[in-house]
Amino acid sequence: MDRQTLKMHERDMQKISVKQKIGKVIVLVLIYAFLIFMAIAVLFPFYWMLNSSLKSLDEYRMSIPTFWPKQVLFSNYSTAFTTANLGRLFLNTLYVGLVSTILSLVITVLSAFAFARLEFKGKNILFAGLLATMMIPGELFTITNYITVSNLGWKNTYTVLIVPFLVSVFYIYLLRQNFLQIPNELYLAAKVDGTSDIKYLWKVMIPLSLPTLISITILKMMGAWNSYIWPRLVANDEAHQLITNGLRNAFTETTGDVNYPVQMAAVAIVSLPLFLVFIFLRKYIMKGVSRSGIKG
Repeated sequence: MDRQTLKMHERDMQKISVKQKIGKVIVLVLIYAFLIFMAIAVLFPFYWMLNSSLKSLDEYRMSIPTFWPKQVLFSNYSTAFTTANLGRLFLNTLYVGLVSTILSLVITVLSAFAFARLEFKGKNILFAGLLATMMIPGELFTITNYITVSNLGWKNTYTVLIVPFLVSVFYIYLLRQNFLQIPNELYLAAKVDGTSDIKYLWKVMIPLSLPTLISITILKMMGAWNSYIWPRLVANDEAHQLITNGLRNAFTETTGDVNYPVQMAAVAIVSLPLFLVFIFLRKYIMKGVSRSGIKG
């Protein structure tokens, strides 16, 4: 009886093991099926953008769409570059992005250091007030900011594209949380040695917080690159147009028709830098964000 019981028990265990293996396989199949479906849903618009950018206008307007161009027209890209004056748009966007990023980094680093290490009256209340502004949608500031820059005479200048968004409470919060992870004993020891706050910030805190600073730099540049509503409101002249609003009407003919394949080619050219940033720098973004918010 003992041997029979043991054999039955082994058979039951084998059945359970087989069921578990089958269950794991089914779960894996469902997970991968879901991931493949989501990947297709995300990548298909980009594929369609590239596909459309290589078609002729007549083929694009066909009632039955083609999933690959009958005649590949790489000339759409050169036409897009000259028609939209992409060189000028790239330079404008790059200038605004670099200047605003550098100035924003200076403000963010000094503010985060003050809230993380310096002691002054009302520090916590002031920081709480800054955090409270994050709950207000940015669109609500558009009207007041527009009135302010109009009164200052900043419309259609680079200043209006740079100054209003130099301060980011989110970036200050992100960097402050990272600064708080650095032991305060290092700061106290530096003060005993007679090190100034600026020197300690430059020599100790900035090197230790470099991943977060890289993340902030990338996010700020991407924000400037993707900005659309504000530049269209305050700097829509040809001399100060950025890439996003410069592409809006660049391919509309006098008859009102839009050359969509050439426009898709321009969108593909403009999207390329963002793809490269994501592919090569995504680990720095994740590393910088993950190192913040542990201590508060």
